[in-house]
Amino acid sequence: MREAPFVLSEPQGAETPVVVEVPHAGLAVPAQHGRSLIAPVRSLARDADLYVDELFEEAALEGATLLVSRISRYVIDLNRAESDVDADAVAGASGSRMPRGLIWRLTTDGERALSAPLAPGELEARLREVYRPYHAALAAALERKKTRFGVAVLLAAHSMPSVGRTAHGDTGRARADVVPGTRGRTSAAAQFIDTVDSHARTRGWTVAHDDPYRGGFATQHYGRPSAGVHAIQVELARRLYMDETTLARKRERFTVVQSWCRALVAKLSQSALG
Repeated sequence: MREAPFVLSEPQGAETPVVVEVPHAGLAVPAQHGRSLIAPVRSLARDADLYVDELFEEAALEGATLLVSRISRYVIDLNRAESDVDADAVAGASGSRMPRGLIWRLTTDGERALSAPLAPGELEARLREVYRPYHAALAAALERKKTRFGVAVLLAAHSMPSVGRTAHGDTGRARADVVPGTRGRTSAAAQFIDTVDSHARTRGWTVAHDDPYRGGFATQHYGRPSAGVHAIQVELARRLYMDETTLARKRERFTVVQSWCRALVAKLSQSALG
């Protein structure tokens, strides 16, 4: 039996309008999709949002719906549009040249991830088995929240290297502790954006809005404040909770960040229901 590509955890206790999605913590590469993958093993972990699923695992206890992908972004990147692919990644594709689009052909260290472009049928299989079911579940969860509460809040949970890597536009630059990505404050109302900001600063952490990440596909696609659906991508610098060389958790710090994440879900819920 093949492993399910994602896990959907329903709210425990009183439900709230919040949906938490974790699209990049997964490491699984199903055998049928790994034939052309030549990215170094370390890249699968270095380019994953390691442990973010654990950091937000208590979201359901705060009444949120939690959606977590188990699949590596090297199989398909769930935070990209279906059109974000080029001929160097998929044969015959005509999208913009994106080395880390829907299908990654380069790691963030600049190494090759594919032995050859995927066949169109292989891309379609990944879309059918992983990408579309994931987004169907996410869209349904948001619609259910909107119908019940009149508002829905999507927290897209991510992590980031604490210093920009070779393939990043800010190579070598230290990043803030927390980066809320809201496409220039357009994907969510100010009350939700400010909740993330103040919650981080109260902890003593630094905050940089939209720098270097403005929010990806999920933020742009689902964030419709005028329609009552608000989306915020939250990037946590990995130095806060893990050793970025060994990839091990920092035990005491991990618990602190996990508590912060649960409290953030609670604060966004309070803001939505307030």
